[in-house]
Amino acid sequence: MLRVATAGSVDDGKSTLIGRLLYDAKALMTDQEADLKDLANLTDGLRAEREQGITIDVAYRHFATPKRRFVLHDCPGHAQYTRNMVTGASTADLAVILVDARRGLTEQSRRHAALAGLLAVPQVTVCVNKMDLAGFAEERFDAVVREFLEFAAQAGLHELTFIPVSALHGDNVVERSAAMPWYAGEPLLAHLEGAPEAAGAADGPARLPVQYVIRTHGERHYAGRLASGTLRAGDEVVVLPSGACSRVARLVGPGGDRDTAAAPASISVALEDELDVGRGDMIARAGEAPEPVRELTATVCWLGDAPARAGGSYLLKHTTRTVRAKLAAIEDRLDVTTLDRVPAGELELNAIGRVRLRAGGEVMADPYAVSRATGAFILIDEATNDTVGAGMVA
Repeated sequence: MLRVATAGSVDDGKSTLIGRLLYDAKALMTDQEADLKDLANLTDGLRAEREQGITIDVAYRHFATPKRRFVLHDCPGHAQYTRNMVTGASTADLAVILVDARRGLTEQSRRHAALAGLLAVPQVTVCVNKMDLAGFAEERFDAVVREFLEFAAQAGLHELTFIPVSALHGDNVVERSAAMPWYAGEPLLAHLEGAPEAAGAADGPARLPVQYVIRTHGERHYAGRLASGTLRAGDEVVVLPSGACSRVARLVGPGGDRDTAAAPASISVALEDELDVGRGDMIARAGEAPEPVRELTATVCWLGDAPARAGGSYLLKHTTRTVRAKLAAIEDRLDVTTLDRVPAGELELNAIGRVRLRAGGEVMADPYAVSRATGAFILIDEATNDTVGAGMVA
């Protein structure tokens, strides 16, 4: 399965592209095809979205081809919905960013590219749309590619692919376009079908956040979903934050005992020694375990209506562990369109900035660049239980 986040400026044709992709890939129900009046309405499901012609919330659409299953995360492009794009792109394996062939990079396009880089989306595909309105000119496509590459170098984007398309007419969406013989690459659907799965999840350091303790037939099993890496029977492991060491005696998955398990598999682990392990602890392979810490430096996207200020207290949820935390300092705020960092005394809704946090308990976090799963956390308002911040450990 491939998770694909899509983003584009207003009127760049993002919802139309997704509608065209679903329609031409025969991924619609019969009643959807019969009632289809506008391709964009396939993903813009909220009434306000259809009335205003914009995407507000993240829309998730599942579809499949004979070669692969997909989950599309259709993300909004407006600055006031930055938090929605962060939500949609944070779990994506690939981001599709639309750019209007006539306008080139807009402020919103730069925001989308910067957020994809900030969230370490492994692959980015740039669809240069409305090529029909640019006369299907190769020169115009090349100009947009050069402009995007210049900004991508600053944003830290890698694994870039560029595809010239016309979403309205279907050129290079599912089928190759006869109008652009100069383009030698694949159409969008074939590119997505062949894209590699999320890089690094199973190859990273082994991390099993414990969700639940199961007692069965005299054995204690520690169940959870592997956040990263691979575990094998016989591996020497350490339980954090206590630091107690043992070996993996058994690995059990949905199908029974297994010799090995790789992220993101859900498994239970039995250890050779009787240890005090509970929900919120982490099992890691010895020699590559993270250091439990109480102070974190992180980049936070602020999701709360009330601004973040130094001294604020929250609940910090990291994997299965929840501790109290205080916002010790706000170091700066990121301008996602220019990538400049400016001093800030607070972070308002949708703002992104670097902060320092002091936790009331130990947290076993990796840098976000090492693991997106164990390098991320959320901040929760204790009074309302609202999620007010999404963070990435530096």
